[in-house]
Amino acid sequence: MQVWPGQAYPLGATYDGAGTNFAVFSEAARRIELCLLHDDGSETAVELRETDAFVRHAYLPGVMPGQRYGFRVHGPYEPERGARCNSAKLLLDPYARAVAGQIRWGEAVYGYPFGRPDARNDLDSAPHTMTSVVVNPYFDWGDDRRPRTDYHRTVIYEAHVKGLTMLHPGLPKELRGTYAGLAHPEVIAHLTELGVTAIELMPVHQFVQDHRLADAGLANYWGYNTIGFFAPHNAYASWGDRGEQVLEFKQAVRALHQAGIEVILDVVYNHTAEGNHLGPTLSFRGLDNASYYRLADDQRYYMDTTGTGNSLLMRSPHVLQLIMDSLRYWVTEMHVDGFRFDLAATLARQFHEVDRLSSFFDLVQQDPVVSQVKLIAEPWDVGEGGYQVGNFPPLWTEWNGKYRDTVRDLWRGEPRTLAEFAGRLTGSSDLYQDDGRRPLASINFTTCHDGFTLHDLVSYNDKHNEANGEGNRDGESHNRSWNCGTEGGTDQPEVLGLRTRQMRNFIATLMLSQGVPMLSHGDEFARTQQGNNNAYCQDSELSWVHWPDPAEAAGDDTEDADRDTAEEPGSSLLEFTRAMVWLRRDHPVFRRRRFFHGRPVEGTHDELSDIAWFTPEGGEMTQRDWQAAHAKALTVFLNGHAISEPGPRGERISDDSFLLMFNASAETLEFSVPVNHGRQWLVVVDTARPVGVMPGSGPKVAAGDRVTLVGRSMAVLQRPA
Repeated sequence: MQVWPGQAYPLGATYDGAGTNFAVFSEAARRIELCLLHDDGSETAVELRETDAFVRHAYLPGVMPGQRYGFRVHGPYEPERGARCNSAKLLLDPYARAVAGQIRWGEAVYGYPFGRPDARNDLDSAPHTMTSVVVNPYFDWGDDRRPRTDYHRTVIYEAHVKGLTMLHPGLPKELRGTYAGLAHPEVIAHLTELGVTAIELMPVHQFVQDHRLADAGLANYWGYNTIGFFAPHNAYASWGDRGEQVLEFKQAVRALHQAGIEVILDVVYNHTAEGNHLGPTLSFRGLDNASYYRLADDQRYYMDTTGTGNSLLMRSPHVLQLIMDSLRYWVTEMHVDGFRFDLAATLARQFHEVDRLSSFFDLVQQDPVVSQVKLIAEPWDVGEGGYQVGNFPPLWTEWNGKYRDTVRDLWRGEPRTLAEFAGRLTGSSDLYQDDGRRPLASINFTTCHDGFTLHDLVSYNDKHNEANGEGNRDGESHNRSWNCGTEGGTDQPEVLGLRTRQMRNFIATLMLSQGVPMLSHGDEFARTQQGNNNAYCQDSELSWVHWPDPAEAAGDDTEDADRDTAEEPGSSLLEFTRAMVWLRRDHPVFRRRRFFHGRPVEGTHDELSDIAWFTPEGGEMTQRDWQAAHAKALTVFLNGHAISEPGPRGERISDDSFLLMFNASAETLEFSVPVNHGRQWLVVVDTARPVGVMPGSGPKVAAGDRVTLVGRSMAVLQRPA
């Protein structure tokens, strides 16, 4: 075999049409072997003799895509000094573009013998571990163009590749649970009809099935256990793992783009699947433990602000390079449109405290590629001072956990909620305005993968996680949920009616709030996890989306108005969700790019304020009204003639005006239509109706008239421009 010197950059395995360049970083290694793996179980070892700035490299002519490989690192194994090199462990390339196989758990993949964590284990891990794969980078993207949807037009749909597609009746069985299934016309048609503009995929970076879960007969379903930051997860490919997963992912992105749907990845750059000091040696730990991980003062152990056993060392230039190279790769080579960063506060921890001006954010800010895509932070971790909602730099948007909590509190009837609810409804200016950000910095959601589904939010007071095998101790215990009078399943018509009304309340509130709305997959069908609020290990029908029967999904707007008091919601909730998404998309007053002024807007020739707040009696809200503990109802006026931001060509934007009437109390209330904000109104939404939305057919009301809202419902009144 010919071995040429090759290049130190780019890192990883780079195929050029004639051969492959291999490059890997390790400051700890004394010697590194590149091992080419063969299907008969044998391997060919090539020592990487060339070194530049601790990067070992070589070029091998004739090595083609599909070739499996790994590294063996010869160096110190001194856990007390943070060194864990062990040449008996075949290591994944941190820059591998594809990964083949799965781990066969056993002592061989650990750097120490079981029961003796400070000793060295010389069992060969090669027959038991995953392997890196050389991939062909060439792909015909055709005329693929990123949708580049502005934030104010964005509707995000959080989804799991397998969970969304596994039970879809319109997909061939061989495509269910795969990237190809995600790109199937049936799935894309559902997303486009729903009005979704971006799909946010739960982790698709190559992840590991945990040893503990495998022994318990469970699985790491969510995938927040990354081992390959450049490789699409191989189990989601329908036809192979020797690079086929890369092609299939690219094909899915191309198909979604053709439908105008952006692809956002939920990425986990805060930790790896190697766990704590008792975890396996799969890649980073064996290459250069101290360069990749935050070690404790006793260097046998790891700092952990993620709850997973380890945290990446964010002040290491090699870790920062790895993350930035990975982000650029997914944008430039895989054509994704943005990222949601799991436990993003950990990325800001250069030392111990969270610093929003840390090196990582500096790098993102100046990067000409990464800075131009959607960047969404999960603004917390489990470390001290880790809750950082509202504290990320201006380039970033954030999952707004305070929005979720406040909206849940309002609709479950918590006292003293109105004032904060008003702030969340209008874009959370208290969180984002001071640092120059706008309402669109707030990613609004009431449910996501982590916690109750929308159905379960209104059906359970308590979590029911017994299936996870942890004695129901795992998962959040304070969910701000309300079961509407009965825990779990029921056939009581009045309970079912209240639950479906509450689900419509949550969806309507989400779509009418300033900011960027995010739906959780299956909530439009009232998906249930039977009260499990931590289904991270449930790769089963408990977590997968149960699609409605196609005949039922067609919907029937002529249903009796009391239909949902007798049975669980089905197509009616889907139809309602679609209608609310499109109401938002059709009216810019619900997706403003600037915060409300609370006064008339200059140059609009309208004497009315851009927003106004009223009691149910029709009087303007006073300080006493906002602070009243019992107050659970209000009316909001949104002035479509007073939108201050211009259109793309500098033109004035004008829209219809709306009244939003919220009755979060248990009693039926009479709402008076304000007398000085429009003469004639049309009721276009009433969440007390199963269909909920009455396009062009709702009752007309005049200024001073009364509108009756049953307990825990809301209505939307429209006044044409």
